[in-house]
Amino acid sequence: MDYPLFTKLAAEFFGTAILMIFGNGSVANVELKNTKGHHAGWLNIAMGYGFGVMFPVLMFGGVSGAHINPAMTLAQAINGLFPWSEVLPYIVAQLLGALLGQFIVYLTYYPHYKETEDAEAILGTFCTTDAHNDKVNYFLNEMFGTLVLVFGALCCLSLPWGKGDLAASSIVVGFIVWGLVTSMGGPTGPGLNPARDLMPRVLHAILPIPAKGSSRWGEAWIPVVAPIVGAIVGAWMFVFFFA
Repeated sequence: MDYPLFTKLAAEFFGTAILMIFGNGSVANVELKNTKGHHAGWLNIAMGYGFGVMFPVLMFGGVSGAHINPAMTLAQAINGLFPWSEVLPYIVAQLLGALLGQFIVYLTYYPHYKETEDAEAILGTFCTTDAHNDKVNYFLNEMFGTLVLVFGALCCLSLPWGKGDLAASSIVVGFIVWGLVTSMGGPTGPGLNPARDLMPRVLHAILPIPAKGSSRWGEAWIPVVAPIVGAIVGAWMFVFFFA
């Protein structure tokens, strides 16, 4: 069924919001002071992001394709898999959805933001940072991580077995994200999605959080540009070898 553009945009908006609630919500649960899940560990975060992608793809994959990621939208358009006329509306919906999802995380964890004194922990609940303070490594990690994500997602959702069972392929895409966070997430987080990093970073800059520290805008271009580059290459690989 071909849905109207408004319905597709609603799916992208709510899908990206859900991604943020599950993903950055899991980080807030682990990193912020006095939560029930404080110090629960990296697997808790990986699970949050895996489910944060899995559920929107299950819910909205048949409506909008559940890109929930500007890098995925741009990569598909550049490689002839998505109409250019819908690229800008999709990206706007994704950015606004990320903004809403992150604001919900902030509201639900508000008392814990006030109690947390570690600026790095607070920033990590909003956006990515490089653990080694190395911008080259930051770029490479985000680029290759997104390449694997987009290549894997397109293979799962677009090859005959995935088209024949969208629920199964959606679950596998969630496991791809879960696996990527556990395997390649150490250096940066990871973001793998410009909307997931940029809009929460904007909120970090403007929200009144006592010990939040710097929003690190000097490196904010990396988790925007690197995922787009990786996504374009990943989508090209899918088209060249399998489409």
